[in-house]
Amino acid sequence: MIDLRTPAEIEAMRPAGRFVASVLEATRHAANPGVNLLEIDALAHRMITAAGAESSYIDYHPSFGARPFGKVICTSVNDAVLHGLPHDYRLARGDLLTLDFAAKLDGWVSDSAISFVVGGDETPQDSKLIATCERALEAGISAAQPGGRLGDVSAAIGAVAHEAGYGVNMQFGGHGVGTEMHGDPHVANDGRAGRGFPLKPGLVIAIEPWLMVTTDEIYTDKDGWTLRSADGSRAAHVEHTVAITPDGPLVLTARG
Repeated sequence: MIDLRTPAEIEAMRPAGRFVASVLEATRHAANPGVNLLEIDALAHRMITAAGAESSYIDYHPSFGARPFGKVICTSVNDAVLHGLPHDYRLARGDLLTLDFAAKLDGWVSDSAISFVVGGDETPQDSKLIATCERALEAGISAAQPGGRLGDVSAAIGAVAHEAGYGVNMQFGGHGVGTEMHGDPHVANDGRAGRGFPLKPGLVIAIEPWLMVTTDEIYTDKDGWTLRSADGSRAAHVEHTVAITPDGPLVLTARG
C-alpha cells in the first residue's frame, strides 16, 4: 500500500529528518583514522537515546538478513556496498566509508546515507565514484516532480550512472518512508521515464543511488548482513528522504 501524507504530516516529519541529518554529521565528524566502527555505532546510539528517538535498524530482520541487525547504523567500508554491520574494525586513512542511518522520531521515520574517504585522501577513482553517486542523487531528486512518474526518478539516476561508465544493480534501491523505514513504492536506480507510479503530492520516498567501480554484482558477507561488490571493487552510496509537494521535491534529511 502506498500512503500519501497530508501537508501537516509532512511538516511533522521534518524533525525526524533533521535528527537523522544531525547523526550523520556527528558520525562523519567522528570517523577518523583509528576510530572503531563500534565507536561510531555507540555514538549514534547515544544520540538516539538523548533525542528520545527509536532505532529503525536494531530489531530489523527482513528475509535477506541472517538475524536482527543488532546495531543502529550501517557502516560499509571499501568493497562493502550496503547494510554494513558495525564490527571490531579500526578505520584507516583512505578507507571509503558509507554511513547509512534511519530512525523514528515522534512517530515518523527518515533515512539517509553519505559516503566519504576517511582522512580526506581521495584517489581520483574514489572522487569520481562518490561524485557520480551524489550527482545521481541530485538528478533523482530533481526528477521527483508532482505530475511525473516514478520512472522519471529511476531514469534520471540511471542516466548519470551510465554516462559515467558504471553499471547499476537492481536488487536494492529506494523505497517509501513513513511510520516505518521501508514501504511501497520501490524506487529503482535505473528505469524508463514516464513509467510507474504517479508522483503525487504527499508521496514520501527515500532516493538512494549506490554504485561499485567495476561490477554491478554483489554477494552477502559471512556476517549475514553486509553486501559486498562481487569483484572487491570499492562502492559508494548516498541517500535522502524526499517528500513530493505541490511546489516540487522537499528534502527532509538535508544536512548543513
